[in-house]
Amino acid sequence: MSEQIESIARLKNQFSKLPGVGGKTAMRFAHFIVEQESSFAEQFAEAILEVKQKVQLCPRCGYFLEKGQKCQFCDNVSRKKDIICVVAFPKDVIALEKTKSYNGEYHVLNGVISPLQKKGPNDLRIKELLERVKTNNIKEVIMATNPDIEGEATAIYISNILKPLGIKVSRIAQGIQMGSDIEFADVATLQHALENRNEI
Repeated sequence: MSEQIESIARLKNQFSKLPGVGGKTAMRFAHFIVEQESSFAEQFAEAILEVKQKVQLCPRCGYFLEKGQKCQFCDNVSRKKDIICVVAFPKDVIALEKTKSYNGEYHVLNGVISPLQKKGPNDLRIKELLERVKTNNIKEVIMATNPDIEGEATAIYISNILKPLGIKVSRIAQGIQMGSDIEFADVATLQHALENRNEI
């Protein structure tokens, strides 16, 4: 059996660490790599190393950025500079951009408040958000964290910090099912949620 071959088993183990990839799929991926030309494996490995070497987080908004390049959101003069949409992860920015109904800036927290994962407010980019709000004449902050317990707790925590500063804080409408991920919501649902956001 191929699982008894150490190098294939090790490759399968690496693939199984990817989100949503179970044992059978991981083995299928491993077999696929083995069956390809060496040049394919080299290019695959190079692409992984390149993305780790070149991609970093924008120090301002926290979205992906290639070294030496400007942030496509922070440095875009056509975007509104007085509104910030707060998301948990960079992948949520991609989902919201597909709606084509938001033209402000973003702020990526890099997680949510989650006692089970031992993540508290100090582990998120909340301090950086406060700094942006205080120094950039921000009028509204939209909380677009997932509609689950952690996402709601994070939205309420940040709202309680920002409201005393006189900032309007809104929450995307609950067209998104409780417990679901923004990343997987369809474009129409996300667009409705953005357009019908509620103040919190």
